[in-house]
Amino acid sequence: MSESHTPTSGSATLDTGVAHNARVWNYWIGGKDNYEVDQQVGGHVASIIPVIRDIARADRDFLGRAVAYLTRERGVRQFLDIGTGLPTADNTHEIAQRIAPEARIVYVDNDPIVLLHARTLLTGASEGATAYIDADVHDPDAIVERASATLDFSKPVAVMLLGILNFVPDTEKAREIVRRLMAEVPSGSFLVLTHPTSDPEVGGELQVPAMEFWNANATPPITARGAADISAFFDGLELVEPGLVPCSRWRAGSGADPVVPQYGAVAVKP
Repeated sequence: MSESHTPTSGSATLDTGVAHNARVWNYWIGGKDNYEVDQQVGGHVASIIPVIRDIARADRDFLGRAVAYLTRERGVRQFLDIGTGLPTADNTHEIAQRIAPEARIVYVDNDPIVLLHARTLLTGASEGATAYIDADVHDPDAIVERASATLDFSKPVAVMLLGILNFVPDTEKAREIVRRLMAEVPSGSFLVLTHPTSDPEVGGELQVPAMEFWNANATPPITARGAADISAFFDGLELVEPGLVPCSRWRAGSGADPVVPQYGAVAVKP
């Protein structure tokens, strides 16, 4: 089962003259869905913070481990992936449905180039469901309302916010988004989150000048947060071991990648 989506008139317009996060991120992980401006800005950011490509890969690998863990070990069969970005290898639905073909996944984004690739995202197992909705993280009520056409919110859902709350500059607003989303899912649901940090103990000091350059030359504006502010997103939830750690080290085993200035964690709603 699959569902298609046609961009609404309220969708963002495609601007190929300004670097955009989804396309630059795609460039950093070696994708082809980006423009010269994305390559220029992405390359300059990489000259400021050389580990940015490691961060991008670590975030993607974290997604794979988290989805596999939740599907295989915690029995999760529903995923709400907000801020999905451009499709690449091993998207959420591919990982989950390899383990449980009946898994149901809803992707959420409002970037126009991601909309152009929606059909790629929507190729899932026939036993389950894979859908895409055009919505903004700033409107969690609309996300839940539209996702309910595919997901059953009376059963556990893994809410995935990977590298997206850093585009909500107001920390209290970001917390409220998380609270509203988690209020709509039942006990046994999960929050899966990654977020860049400027904490120097994990090498985050270079995030500051890199983000200053980004905010002057690309869109949307981005912010880093310290471990304390990121931990607060999990208030009222129970962190899964090993808690909030650099995402490269979350359940990565003995072959863990180097520490990156991007925290990741998974928590369950009691």
